[in-house]
Amino acid sequence: MSSPTPDLHHIVIVGGGAGGLVLATRLGHRLGRRGKARITLVDAALTHVWKPLLHEVAVGTMDSHKDDVIYLGHADGHHFEFQHGRMDGLDRARRELWLAPEVDEAGVEVLQRRRLRYDTLVIAVGGVCNDFGVPGVRDNCMFLDTHQQAEQVQRRLLRTCLVAQRREGPPAEASVKVAVIGAGATGVEFAAELHKAMGQLVTYGLDRVDPAKHVRISLIEAADRVLPALPARLSQATEAELARLGVTVHKGEQVVRVTAQGVETRSGLNVPADLTIWSAGVKAPDFLRDLDGLETNRANQLVVDDTLRSTRDEHVFALGDCAACPQPGSERPVPPRAQAAYQQALVLADTLMRRLDRRPPKRFVYRDHGSLIALSYTSVGNLMGNLLGNRMIEGRVARIAYKSLYKKHQLALHGPVWVALASLINLLRRRTEPRLKLH
Repeated sequence: MSSPTPDLHHIVIVGGGAGGLVLATRLGHRLGRRGKARITLVDAALTHVWKPLLHEVAVGTMDSHKDDVIYLGHADGHHFEFQHGRMDGLDRARRELWLAPEVDEAGVEVLQRRRLRYDTLVIAVGGVCNDFGVPGVRDNCMFLDTHQQAEQVQRRLLRTCLVAQRREGPPAEASVKVAVIGAGATGVEFAAELHKAMGQLVTYGLDRVDPAKHVRISLIEAADRVLPALPARLSQATEAELARLGVTVHKGEQVVRVTAQGVETRSGLNVPADLTIWSAGVKAPDFLRDLDGLETNRANQLVVDDTLRSTRDEHVFALGDCAACPQPGSERPVPPRAQAAYQQALVLADTLMRRLDRRPPKRFVYRDHGSLIALSYTSVGNLMGNLLGNRMIEGRVARIAYKSLYKKHQLALHGPVWVALASLINLLRRRTEPRLKLH
């Protein structure tokens, strides 16, 4: 890539998730390629994996290294720049953001703290799990916020299964015990996908982790139903499928403590666990709370108006899970969902192009197209639109619709030719490679 022109308007996007990477790609095509602006994407990781698929990475049914997007290569092919780093501060007066020092595996600093100047800043750092201050969560739970964390879960889970297989004597009734705290979309999908993965491990000779006999998967939710943020009929269908899979669901149970041995709730319930996954609640990263005077809410989200511009700085925008964007007719902001981040990226791309021409920004209106939940070999969901209304779907149709969401994300990043070739390659892989990541 040629060296940047210093007098070009510099748009810096922090965070290469579902919204940030789509925004960088779109602006690269429309502005970077034509030399109208300089686009820089900043991320603490070197690769991108679509967050709704992290539950598959965590149980090994998806190898993230085969479907991930390498930021450096993607930037080179789509007319923007990539800088590896983690934002940890902001100087709005100078229009500079701070990138934290980088350290190697031994903890030795290899790159000092850096400044990066911008003309327009877009913060799209996503969300992280909210532990609500529950004792023991940070020390005894694993999380699914990043694909690095998902890979850690996969390695820990595989190690736990191998230990159970090697254990002498008759197999215990529950050789492997997994507790999932939070029955939102992530928790539900992880529990169902874990059942599927355990069944596949049996086919590879690990007969002591048979999900029908030796595995106990517990799903713990404080609300009175699973998927409390989604329609009740979707919750009912999901709970029925979880019961069929043998997942034990504990509803109305507020977790008060997590230990190395398991989970304790306010009612006195004690759920033993070899592995505990926390997926209850989402908040924005803590560093946003004191980001040079920008307005935030209780969940650390940056408060923005309906153009996605921050309330206290016309040069700073935010999108995705880290942004509190108003919804017409609702007291709640736009929900932290991948479809919202994608829609915001498209609108903000148009706004930033208008900004260069001193034209008024576009206003963002969230369109809820429904929800789809992957449950092992099937899916359930509801689709919303002008033609369908609000329609419940299940089984093969829902599964196809769920997979199409990922294809839509890939199309936004790579285009139809790449997606067609990648789909063919993945089809061939399924015929020649193990169905489960075993390392």
